[in-house]
Order: sequence, then structure tokens, then C-alpha cells
Amino acid sequence: MIRNSVLLLASVALPLPVLAQDAPQDNAPETTDRAEPSNDDFHGVIYVTAAGVDRLDVIAGTSVINGIQLQRESAGQVGDILVNVPGVTSSSFAPGAARPILRGLGGDRVRVLNDGIGTLDASGASDDHAVSADPLIAERIEVLRGPAVLLYGSQAIGGAVNVVSKRIPPAPLDEPLHIDLLAGTDTATGLWEGGVSIDAAITPNIVFHVDGSYRNTDDIEIPGFAASDILRADLLADAAEEEEEGEFEEAEELREAANVRDVLPNSYSETWSAGAGVAFFSGGHNFGVSFDYYDTTYGVPGAPGVGHHHGEEEGEEGEAEEEGEEAVSIGLRRYRGDFRADIDLGSGFFDRLQTRIGISDYSHTEFEGDEVGTVFNIAGVEGRTELVQTRQGGWGGSIGAQFSAVDFEAVGAEAYIPPNNVENFALFTLQEIDLDRFEVEAGARFETTELEASTLGLTRSFDTFSASIGGGVVLFDDFRLGLNLSRTERAPTAAELFAEGPHIATQQFEVGDTTLDVESSLGGELYLRGEVGEVKINASVYRNWFDDFIFLAATGNEEDDLPVFQFGQQDADQWGAEAQITFPLIEANTFSLLGDVRGSYTRIELDDGTNAPRVPPLSLYGALEARTGHFDIRGEVEWYDSQNKVAAFETPTESFAFVNASIAWHPFEGRENFTLLAQVDNVFDTEGRRHSSFTKDFVPLPGRNFRLTARASF
Repeated sequence: MIRNSVLLLASVALPLPVLAQDAPQDNAPETTDRAEPSNDDFHGVIYVTAAGVDRLDVIAGTSVINGIQLQRESAGQVGDILVNVPGVTSSSFAPGAARPILRGLGGDRVRVLNDGIGTLDASGASDDHAVSADPLIAERIEVLRGPAVLLYGSQAIGGAVNVVSKRIPPAPLDEPLHIDLLAGTDTATGLWEGGVSIDAAITPNIVFHVDGSYRNTDDIEIPGFAASDILRADLLADAAEEEEEGEFEEAEELREAANVRDVLPNSYSETWSAGAGVAFFSGGHNFGVSFDYYDTTYGVPGAPGVGHHHGEEEGEEGEAEEEGEEAVSIGLRRYRGDFRADIDLGSGFFDRLQTRIGISDYSHTEFEGDEVGTVFNIAGVEGRTELVQTRQGGWGGSIGAQFSAVDFEAVGAEAYIPPNNVENFALFTLQEIDLDRFEVEAGARFETTELEASTLGLTRSFDTFSASIGGGVVLFDDFRLGLNLSRTERAPTAAELFAEGPHIATQQFEVGDTTLDVESSLGGELYLRGEVGEVKINASVYRNWFDDFIFLAATGNEEDDLPVFQFGQQDADQWGAEAQITFPLIEANTFSLLGDVRGSYTRIELDDGTNAPRVPPLSLYGALEARTGHFDIRGEVEWYDSQNKVAAFETPTESFAFVNASIAWHPFEGRENFTLLAQVDNVFDTEGRRHSSFTKDFVPLPGRNFRLTARASF
């Protein structure tokens, strides 16, 4: 199926010019990030460059993490990098696996993109699966919301996250050679990391790119006990019960599990990647190709008191218990090829014809000790072709088509998802009308999706239609008030439909529902965005009404000695707010003091009056940054409220606050630059747990962490 899909895409796309999503166009909107200095090429103009968005003013607002901010938030997984963006948190399943969660929505409701095309991995299917996008070689990371998100898929109800690299060079070089370097180390995880990106002008019209990275961490240091207070009390109570029954060995094992502290066992990770690409530029046309390899191995901390029993697979009870003691780890590798092209169509109704294709061969293996448990294989292809309209007066936009095909196979005793094939075809458009002080942006997307599980003899087909419209009015200067309205539909995923069995890495028995229907939502968002003098504001309130909201929740039952989690569906309401305000406190010739305040809150309540599982609590963030000469000194406080509005069989989470401090030295100005950043995260060694995490009760966040990173570009 995948081979036929690739041939189909090639036959359609290769004769045509195809997409240059990364290159800033002449009419790309420029947004200066005033919260960052502009004395090197990490801190200048920000281009939002995801497919289609580079040509339009995204009126709902877009968050861009780059430069020193990307260096300060550096982590091995994209979810952990974005946790301080308003409305964003992380699944934080393990240090080696963390997917972004937007406005309380995760999994396949948030599309994670590599340069505008899906990652084509299994990270959306389960939180223990790492995102196969390497932040170490990222130029920037974009968080996209509003009507423009429909360019990427109706699944992106929560939004989209685009990891932008230069693997296909985005533009001709104005120098023979350009090199970007990043290196870092820390104390809490034993981190050693390094990345390099090299661009070379082979000719004035041909640019070659190569990059590579390596990242290694030990088991992380944590403040206090690994188990939460609630889990630890349960373990000690179980130990006392076992002791009363004369099971002294079992009682001792439970006490040992309850008393694990200071270091989180089996939380190591090792990741490396390599990629190369080439692009050709001729007049208004360009095309390019790239190939990359991503490899990671990471430990999955075990839930204390939960064994990995496999019933008949094990034979003897003693063998099952011994099996349950084995540490679980995941080895993931992915090969990927990408193609991009862009042709100038002249001065007609359509300005450009663009196409982008990504092909991926992905596999990850779940190990129990040294033994292979389950192997997940995915072959996937995704392609999109887009006609960009010539801007006529204040009207611009694009129309396009997108196709994806994914073959999934799980092999092993715990292959809890049967082999399946998913094909998706979509037509979409995004239109913008700019009438000076007033503008309207509208998007629409039709998708047809077919999911087939041949071993079950099941095939499900879904047709979905999503549409969104937003309007904004400039109140004064660059300060805008706007409203977005949306109607979105999402087909259930293969995991939601077909899952049935024990999942070793999540330590859950997961059960899908083959009768699930389309999930839909009707939503509205009111926002303020812009600048009042030197004060920059981005704030919004939103509400979504879901029909047939799909969620995974604990049932309270056990199967194969594992807790049972069942995919369910019912109506739900979501509402929330998020804001960020940056402002100068002191402005002088050689000294400035800037303030940065952020906050976000979301609630998701099911139709029966209960709470949706794993919804993050209220979070607040405040920072002061002093700049003088070549130094920036920053102090931050992150505060997360307790979460007591929990689903059935879900434990609450206590509030916590992290205090962070950093000093950056950037001795040079202009293109040849260097930034040395020394920081300490979680200064007071505070215990923190993310409520959005399946593993929050036994995987706390790292303790006090001294970090040193260096970033250079020349």
C-alpha cells in the first residue's frame, strides 16, 4: 500500500513544481520578538514558515521559540521545550518521551510537524512513544493555532507544532559556508549533548546541508521520593498486608519500591541523528531533497507494585514474577526522506505551485531487560500540493490537497494494536481578506479516512468536514481585537478503535472501541494581540463544545495484573484562557529591565458531569530579565496549581513552584556570534509532577539542575 501511494504521489508531484515552505517569502510577515535582544542572528526577525502560514498573517497568533529562548529551554523532546508557552504543557511520560499538549488536548489532536509535514511516527498513538523530531538541530519551533491549522489536518483540534530545520536549505547562501553549533551539559541528568549544522554553497544556485547531533543522559536526579505521597502510602499499606500474610519477601520488595529516592531508576536516554540535503534555486523556482536518520534508546521507569505478568505466555508463576522485575526500555530508529519544490507561476491568479513529500520508515522495540518484547513498525508517506494565490489588493490565500498512507504492524506477545492500514485524503483552502484596519481569515478542509485492520476483518471509513473563520480589527497602532469561530471533525485513530491487550511500556491493559464515531467540536475564541507602546500583549479566552469526545480513562479493573484503560466517547465542554504580557520596567542607554508574565487555564468536563482525565491545572509564570552590555541575567518563577478536578480512578496532583535563574554572555554582534548560557533550574530542589502525565505518580520532574550550554553561528 505504501509503495503504491509513493508512486501515486510521485506521478502527480514530480512533474510539477513543489513546495518551499521554509524559505521566507518577500511578503512574509515579520514579527520582532521584543522579549529577546537583537544583537545576533538568533534574536532578529521571526518568520513563521509552516506551510501556507508564511504567506498569511495568522490572526489567532503564533508562538515562536528560537534563539536564546530555544537554547534556554533546550531538552531532548519537543514537548519539554514548550512547557512555558501559554496553553502548552507536556505529556512527560519519561525523560525520553514527551509530546506537547495544547489546551489540555494531546495525542493525535495535536499535529507535530517536521518542516510542515507530519513526523510519521507512533508518538500520537501512545505517550510512551518518543517524538522523532530532533530539537538539537532545530532552527526554531512554532506553535500554531486558529484557522490556519486546518492546513495540516482536522486532527489538529488543539493546534500544531512545527519543528523547523534547514535540512532542505531554505534559501541561497550569501556566504561560502555557514556553521551552527550547540553543546551542553548538566548535573541533574548527567547530560552531554552536541549538535552541528553546516550549509555550503556548492554554486550560487546550489546549497548543500549536513547536520548531526548526539545526546546522552543518565538516570535523573529527583528531589525526594520517586513515588507520590498517595502511591507511597498505598505501597507501604500493601507491604504491611503482605507481611501479615507471611509474604516477607514481597513485603520487602514493596517497601523498597516505596522508598526509592534521589535518583529515578531506568530514566536514562541516548539519542543521535544525522541528516543531509541539497536545494537548487533558479529565479523564482527552487526544489530540494533531504535524508535523515534518527535513533534513540531510553528507559521507561516502572510503576511500583505493578508486575509484567503475561498469563499463559510465562508458564510458571515464578517465571512471571521474574519477568515483571525486568526493566523496560525502548529502542527507536527512523529513516526519512523529504522532497520540496516551488515554482513561480507568474502574475496570473495563482502565484506559486508548491508540493512537499515526506516518506518514513519507522520502528521501535520495547525491551524487557535484554529480551525483545514487542516491535512496532510503521511505513508512512505524506504529501501535499498547494496553489498559492497572487495577492490582489487585500485578498490572498491558497488551495491544496493532501494525502497520507500509513502501514502499521506490531509483532510480539504484547502487540496490543493489530496490524492496520490508514489512508487519508484531504482538500483544503485558507483565505485572507485584509481591509486595512479589519481582516478576515477563513479555512475549510474536507477529509476522507479509511482504517483497515485485516486480521480483525474490520474496515472503518469516515468523511469529515472542518471550517473556521476569524476576524480581527486593529484598535490602534498594532493592537488588535479578534474572534475565531470553528467547526471541526476528527476521525478516530487506529489505536482508539482497535487496541486490545497489555502494553508493556505504559504498564496498562488498553482497550479500544470499534464502534467509535467521528469526534466533532464547535468552538469560539476571543483574543487581544499586539503592542501598546513597548508593552506586548497576547491573550485569549476560548470555549469548545465537543460531540462524541474520545478519551482514554481507567476503569478500575485489572487484566493480566495490569490496570485496564478503556477508550470511551461522550459529549464534553472545554473552556479556558491564556495570556502573555512582556513589558519594559527600566530603559536606559546601557541597561534595561524587562518583565514577562504568562498564565493559562483549561477545563474539560464530560457530559455526565465528571472530569476528563489528565487535564493540566492553572499555571502562572513570571520573569525578570536585566540586560547590560553583552550580558543578560534572567530570573523565573513557574507555578502550577494543584489539580483536584480529576477523573475516576485518577489521583490528584499537588501544587509546586520552580525558581530558575540564568546568565547569558554574547560577546559578539552581527552574523558571527556566540552565546554562553549558564543556568540553574529548580533552584530550591522542589518536587514537581505534571498532571497531564500517565506516570506522574512515580516519575517526578528533575531536581536542582545546573546547566551550561554554548551556541555559536558563523
